[in-house]
Amino acid sequence: MLSEKTISVIKSTVPVLEKHGKDITTRFYQLLFSNHPELLNIFNHANQRKGEQQTALANAVYAAAANIDNLGAIIPVVKQIGQKHRALGVLPEHYPIVGQTLLAAIKDVLGEAATDEIIGAWAEAYGVIADAFIGIEQEMYKEAKEQHGGWEGFRNFIIEKKVKESDVITSFYLKPEDGKAIASYQAGQYLTVKVQPEGETYTQIRHYSLSDAPGKDYYRISVKREDKGVVSTYLHQSVQEGDLIAVSAPAGDFVLESKEIPAVLISGGVGLTPMVSMLNTIVEQQPEREVTFIHGALNSQVHAMKEHVAQLANENANVKSFVVYSDPTVEDQAAKNYDKEGFIDLEWLKSVLPNNQADFYFCGPVPFMKMMYRVLKEWGVPAENIHFEFFGPAAQLEEPVVTAYK
Repeated sequence: MLSEKTISVIKSTVPVLEKHGKDITTRFYQLLFSNHPELLNIFNHANQRKGEQQTALANAVYAAAANIDNLGAIIPVVKQIGQKHRALGVLPEHYPIVGQTLLAAIKDVLGEAATDEIIGAWAEAYGVIADAFIGIEQEMYKEAKEQHGGWEGFRNFIIEKKVKESDVITSFYLKPEDGKAIASYQAGQYLTVKVQPEGETYTQIRHYSLSDAPGKDYYRISVKREDKGVVSTYLHQSVQEGDLIAVSAPAGDFVLESKEIPAVLISGGVGLTPMVSMLNTIVEQQPEREVTFIHGALNSQVHAMKEHVAQLANENANVKSFVVYSDPTVEDQAAKNYDKEGFIDLEWLKSVLPNNQADFYFCGPVPFMKMMYRVLKEWGVPAENIHFEFFGPAAQLEEPVVTAYK
């Protein structure tokens, strides 16, 4: 337990963290990778370049400081981050390195304002927070290893099949090289792959949502080729059927809940991958449950799995599907192969859904998610019925921004 004095000192730094948090975390990563370049084998370099990881860490540090007198409040966040840490292979011995580096970064950015009292309080608080992470993650490692078909660390899988789903999205079907059982998962979870493309000094690790229902003898991930995306480009262009790829056991806390109320699955761009997993799962496991699948894309050229979703809607009375294109092609306009041009807004949602009494799940680019979050809150959907997943480091959803689907 932290002393009242330590708690008081930490809380006094909250305004400073709000103002300088991004500077502190940017300096943190500079120091971390300079002193421990081996950790570049774990971290997502693209998120570093974009500043997304720095922002996510700054938000996490700020949240820890603001709730230092009630750390139980941040346990859900600890569990969410812990899922990714387990998938990446973050271990207890990494935490002292992170703690020393964080304190050094605070000193560097705040200068004389970082008094011995403040640094001492943060050292004590970090120890308590790190212990919470380590304890939760140890349970996750144990569960991943001991479950039926589970394993520890990374395991080799064969690319059994590679299927082009659109101009930018390709699906990869993975089977274990050892031919043994594989762990099941919950719809909405992700796989973590580790590769080392030719010319890259460090291994590259990425999370990709599982895009099929659980219970199969394979895993399927559907990957969008990103501009300047090292791993996605490698998977699309270099990895072929029969090749091996290293994978850690399924992880993630964005999962479909088996409720009786209708489900509404809303996706933008490649955000459809966990939604297709959820749709397939509902059709297979809860065929009596009403589900509405709404997908926003730029146009048909980048719209993956359109035929599959349409087939499910045609074959199942409880499944409804709607397509929204923000920039339909001339061919799309002639074929009238979409339900709305533009963006998913509240007025349109009200026109295709009977009411807001449903479980809503959404995933896509952050601006798209901000818009969906605002729309659902404005409609009065209870917080417990709103579920979402970020691709990459967590961000904030307070402010809506309209953008094309990607």
